[in-house]
Amino acid sequence: MRFVIVTGMSGSGKSTALKMLEDAGYYCVDNLPVSLIEKFMELLALPNNEIEKVVLGLDVRAEAFEDVAHILEALRIKGYQFEILFMNATDETLIKRYKESRRLHPVDPDGRIEDGVAKERILLEEIRKQADYVIDTSGLLTRELKAELDRIFVDGEEYNNLMVNIMSFGFKHGIPADVDLVFDVRFLPNPYYVDELKKQTGNDKPVQDFVMACEESHIFLNKLADMLHFLIPNYVKEGKYRLVVAIGCTGGKHRSVTLANELYQRMKNQGDYGMTIYHRDINNRSK
Repeated sequence: MRFVIVTGMSGSGKSTALKMLEDAGYYCVDNLPVSLIEKFMELLALPNNEIEKVVLGLDVRAEAFEDVAHILEALRIKGYQFEILFMNATDETLIKRYKESRRLHPVDPDGRIEDGVAKERILLEEIRKQADYVIDTSGLLTRELKAELDRIFVDGEEYNNLMVNIMSFGFKHGIPADVDLVFDVRFLPNPYYVDELKKQTGNDKPVQDFVMACEESHIFLNKLADMLHFLIPNYVKEGKYRLVVAIGCTGGKHRSVTLANELYQRMKNQGDYGMTIYHRDINNRSK
């Protein structure tokens, strides 16, 4: 039997992950009291049990949640077999999601969202350290999250303990708050000033051909890919589970999109890490 515990930061996508795993054939239980976890595992271990895949959702709303890390550690010592999936996101992402949904934070419903997020991180630190998988949803689309869950819990593929997010953006719209590495490609010729390319984007072949016709584009990509191939194993060794690489041009529609796409194609499936791509400002119409 495969037993998966899903926990993590409120607003990081735990409910979405539970629903996706349920759709994938897992028997799901959400917010079981912490004191009943061992009894629940005992029942599932009975000889006449026909359930083969179980997901248990746990979050800070659960009774005596502050004891869950110690209880799970003790259960592993007793020989119980289970996996922990920790759902995470940056503080900025979580705060934005709470503000958009107008929900109160469960850890500090009477205070500021920022304070609730900070308190919850402290509360979850020990269980995060025990996690077998950490998925950061800050830059993930719903379909990308489903693909990652299917890969781990349906297809049984090896878990990539680092997710590399390639992002394009426009400097005139601001540098992304959660970025780790920023690269400026405004030194390249700008397709915006070519009439027939102005309204197209880096997802269109004419723009791609224009940008990649410049020798400097290829030199830049070669040097950037070489540096990332050096950095990524060292980030993995230090326990980093999310790396955001942002490529920026003026508006975030032409040069940065083209080069982000090229970098993604060059690096995906090249190592023990997952890859996503996100074009932040490609549809941004603000001046």
